[in-house]
Amino acid sequence: MHVLIFGGGGFLGRRLAKTLIESGGLLQGKITHLSLMDTAFPEEMPQDSRLEAIKSDFSDEKEIREVLQLQPDVIFHLAAIVSGEAEKNFELGMKVNFHASLQLLELCRMLDYSPRIVFASSCAVFGGDVSKVIRDDTSPTPLSSYGTQKAMVELLMNDYSRKGFVDARCLRLPTIAIRPGKPNAATSSFVSSIIREPLYGKNASCPVPSETKVWIQSPNRVIQNFIHAANIDEQILGNDRIFNLPGLTVSIQEMLRSLEQISSPEVTNLISFEPDDFIQSIVLTWPPHFDTQRAINIGFVKDASSEEIIKSFINEEGISS
Repeated sequence: MHVLIFGGGGFLGRRLAKTLIESGGLLQGKITHLSLMDTAFPEEMPQDSRLEAIKSDFSDEKEIREVLQLQPDVIFHLAAIVSGEAEKNFELGMKVNFHASLQLLELCRMLDYSPRIVFASSCAVFGGDVSKVIRDDTSPTPLSSYGTQKAMVELLMNDYSRKGFVDARCLRLPTIAIRPGKPNAATSSFVSSIIREPLYGKNASCPVPSETKVWIQSPNRVIQNFIHAANIDEQILGNDRIFNLPGLTVSIQEMLRSLEQISSPEVTNLISFEPDDFIQSIVLTWPPHFDTQRAINIGFVKDASSEEIIKSFINEEGISS
C-alpha cells in the first residue's frame, strides 16, 4: 500500500513516518511506498528504501495532482500554517490551511477511487467561555483565523466523505507537549518551551498567567492516534468524521510543579513570566475542559499525567535530570 504524508518534513510528520516504517504498515496492508511532501526537510530523516521525500508547496496544484496519480491508499494531511502565523498573515493562512485543503479534496474527487484521509485539525476550532466543558456535540466557535480555517476544512471533509469522494477522519489535536527542537510560530509553542528550555539549562518565558489551564497531549499519543484513525473501519464512523482527541487538562503551575519534582528548583528558576498580549488574545480563548467519551469509546488514547509526559521527553532526548 502507498501512504502519503503532507507536512512530512515537520516534527510530527517525521515521527509518523518513522513509526510507520518500524511497524511495517497499517491494518489495510504492508507499506510498499511512503511519500513525504513538504517545503523543506531536515538533514536527519528516516532512512528506508520505501521512503520518498518530495520537496514541494502544499498549495501547488500541479505537484499535488502528480503525487495523487500514484494513488495513495492513505493520506495524512498534517500540512498547515500554525496558529500565530495564520493570525498575523491572513492571506497565507487562508492559502495553505483552507484553499490548499479544498484543492486537495477537489483533486481527490476527480480520482476513480476514494482515498482515506486523516486530517490534523485543532482544538482551536473552539473559543470563548473557557469554563465550558466541550462535548462531542459542542458547535465550533473559533476566535482565531487558524481555528476558523480548521473548522471549515472539517466540514468539507465530512461532506466529501458523505458524498463518497474520500474517506476522511478529522482529529482535533490538543496542544502538543513537549515538542523537541526550537520554538515555532504557534501561539501555544511556549507550553513546550517552558519545559524543554530549562531542562537544557536555558531561560524560558511564559506569556500567560500561571493559573492558565491548557489541553495537552504528548507527541507519542498523537502518533498513536493518527495511526489508529487510519485503521478505523469506515462503517464505524458514520457521517460524523470529527473527533475531539482525549487530552490532559493541566495548569501551567501544575506543569512547572511536576517539572520541579522531576528535576530541581534550579531548573524551574530559569522560567520567568512575561505577559504577551498577542499570545494571550488567542490562547486564553481556548477551552481546556473536554468530554471525549466518543473518542475514548472508539479506541483513541490519552496521557496519564504531566509527569509522564515530562519523563518521556527526558528519556527520549537523553537529558540528565
